[in-house]
Amino acid sequence: MADKKKGFQFPTAYTVLFLLIILVVIATWFIPAGQYELTDEGEPIPGTYHQVESNPQKIISDGLMAPINGMFGIKGEDGSISVYNFGELYGAIDVALFVLIIGGFLAITMATGAIDAGIGKITTVFEGREKIMIAILMIVFALGGTSYGMAEETLAVYGLIIAVMIAAGYDSLVGVAVIMIGAGIGVLASTVNPFATGVASGFAGISIADGLVSRIFILIVGTLMGIIFVTRYAEKVKKDPTKSLVYDQREADRKHFLKGSGEKELPELNGMRITVLVLFLLAFLIMIFSVIPWNDLGIPLPQLNWWFGEFTALFLGFAILIGIVGRLGEKSTSEIFIDGARDMLGVALIIAVARGVSVIMSNGLIVDTVLSWAEAAVGGLGGVAFINITHLLYLPLGFLIPSSSGLATVTMPIMAPLADIAGVDRSLVVTAYQSASGMLNLINPTFAVVMGGLALARIRYDKWLRFVLPLLILLLILYAVVLSIGAFIPGTMIF
Repeated sequence: MADKKKGFQFPTAYTVLFLLIILVVIATWFIPAGQYELTDEGEPIPGTYHQVESNPQKIISDGLMAPINGMFGIKGEDGSISVYNFGELYGAIDVALFVLIIGGFLAITMATGAIDAGIGKITTVFEGREKIMIAILMIVFALGGTSYGMAEETLAVYGLIIAVMIAAGYDSLVGVAVIMIGAGIGVLASTVNPFATGVASGFAGISIADGLVSRIFILIVGTLMGIIFVTRYAEKVKKDPTKSLVYDQREADRKHFLKGSGEKELPELNGMRITVLVLFLLAFLIMIFSVIPWNDLGIPLPQLNWWFGEFTALFLGFAILIGIVGRLGEKSTSEIFIDGARDMLGVALIIAVARGVSVIMSNGLIVDTVLSWAEAAVGGLGGVAFINITHLLYLPLGFLIPSSSGLATVTMPIMAPLADIAGVDRSLVVTAYQSASGMLNLINPTFAVVMGGLALARIRYDKWLRFVLPLLILLLILYAVVLSIGAFIPGTMIF
């Protein structure tokens, strides 16, 4: 009989969000209802808050309907959100469907073996030049992280890369760092990551292109910082193996990874897989092109003004095309696509539940009251102080709501208007959110990718924490500088 797990286990994101819905329902009975006067663009005008008649919500009827209204809700003329109203679309169905389609798109791409083959090719070409290979692999993983939030997919190549690093005279920690830090920096600097930047931008009411320049800057500088950090440690270990944080398991690691389960045969990078990689990259490039306001920039290029509906169609089309190029077959392509979408079903449902929190607050008429309190709290703060406090605030919030999509859905309807009041561009709030969320995912013990990767590498969590902490401090400083510049000189690093 297996022993039962003892001790406190942190609840799932669903439980946290449902508890939050209940707390918000209760709050509507005690927090005064109120509203701001709005601009023609629908943004709150600072200093115009006034109380209105309260509309307290009910736990059973309104609370249970909140996720449904969060997914399919329509905002009526009176401002209430319900699937029975006729008015402006307010639900998250477009975002949720996009997430499902992206899941199928990624699954089909992975099924062709193109991504694994590309990584395998790099390790073969640069064998004997591992220092260069560290930089190239980290760039590849960073691009995966920044484009589509590469995380779970990396678990397939831990054995191969750790074996290569150990054979080169490094240690297993270098192999983990190449993958986890490379992809992690890409995620925390998400340029077009649909699960982070896309969802957050949508609920902040801005384009995914807003703030793109600053995110690209952070991606480049952050990746360079990560490469220098990892290569310095790797060279130190190669010169003196006793400097390794996992020196006590050096011989056991060599035996395990060089002669055992670390060996993994990856598919060949043939013409078909190269074509798939080109199509994969092209899909994201088209998405970026479609949202950039070329006319506003004075550039004579077509301005498509696409959003989630068009994005969904784009990735659906490329999923079919990659399935054809990858010769997966009609039946297999359909099954793989459905399996990939199924893997993202949890994310889509979290978006609906998280959106339900906003629905309760909106229908209970307490959103503007909370904004007014926050306005009073930050009233004496400049934009620089506001955005840095927001960045730090997202760190504990990200731990409480571990789903990046759920965190964006819950907080952006509050934080985006608050940024307007503080005189800060909304894109900076999105950047602050994704940085904090991505940074937590490098050390979060409840994140399966962190614990799974460390388990594959046979590295204790405390050793990983000791290793990565100095880099996290440097990345926090980098973000503080970029966010401060963006707040101090509006428009400096944003479109």
